[in-house]
Amino acid sequence: MFGRDIGIDLGTANVLIYVKGSGIVLDEPSVVALDTTTNRVLAVGEEAFRMVGRTPGNIVAIRPMKDGVIANFEMTESMLKHFMDKIQVKGFLSKPRILICCPTNITSVEQKAIRQAAEKSGGKNVYLEEEPKVAAIGAGMDIFQPSGNMVVDIGGGTTDVAVLSMGDVVTASSIKVAGDRFDSDILSYIKKEYKLLIGERTSEEIKKQVATVFPGARSEEMDIRGRDMISGLPRNITISTKEIEKALVESVEYIVQAAKQVLEKTPPELSADIIDKGVMLTGGGALLHGMDTLLAEELKIPVLIAEEPMHCVARGTGIILENLDKMSSKKVQL
Repeated sequence: MFGRDIGIDLGTANVLIYVKGSGIVLDEPSVVALDTTTNRVLAVGEEAFRMVGRTPGNIVAIRPMKDGVIANFEMTESMLKHFMDKIQVKGFLSKPRILICCPTNITSVEQKAIRQAAEKSGGKNVYLEEEPKVAAIGAGMDIFQPSGNMVVDIGGGTTDVAVLSMGDVVTASSIKVAGDRFDSDILSYIKKEYKLLIGERTSEEIKKQVATVFPGARSEEMDIRGRDMISGLPRNITISTKEIEKALVESVEYIVQAAKQVLEKTPPELSADIIDKGVMLTGGGALLHGMDTLLAEELKIPVLIAEEPMHCVARGTGIILENLDKMSSKKVQL
């Protein structure tokens, strides 16, 4: 059996893998559980994620990716190796070609680290492609025509904003404000206002259930449990949409400003195209309630949420893999 071409969306929060001919075969959290006494990897992905915040002292749940780049090389390598073995794409006679995505403004050292991790986990030729470009392709935008397309990809660690034309990035910006920052904003707000400590999983649940970023767009309440910082005992509180909106306002403003700056640097002809087509919102952050309405209001242009926004990058890698021989995908040299 020969190795097959695979596309990897190596995200801060989730890893998605696309296998040519099979579609998306894996979608698991980017988490590795490690026993610190023996330095042994105990679990990876979904299984490790269930351990977050619920492990004894000698077991730690590590997120090897931070802000869209590799923070822990060994753990990233272990994680990729585990996922590659799980989906069984390596052939007896050859290794698969791997297309992997990265944020727009990462350094050549960070690119090299991503490439080496992919090679060590069993890839033959490793290609790197910019995330917003791949997300736009996966969202169904035709970026190969001489016309402007704008995409805002809000992931776990980074938000990438780009204007694309003729199959390439015309102007782009990448900021380290995205889903993870929203979670920590909620966590900090509850700690400050209620003197209550909650875990990452609870703050993510609050983000999904009650949060909105557009004033007055939603009105929900949610009961949450945590540890009282003063008494040290478990305590219940009720949190409302209005409070979470207040907690997220600063971080969301960074995303709005990044989108505005990219539009300001865009050539006028392409800007005219974007007014007609609108902005495509991709990534898990696209699902944050009111994000599309807020961006449309601030940018004064239509904003559309892609179908299955969390799968756009993985689907985009699939489309590029189908045309890899025709496309001049950047192969980063060592």
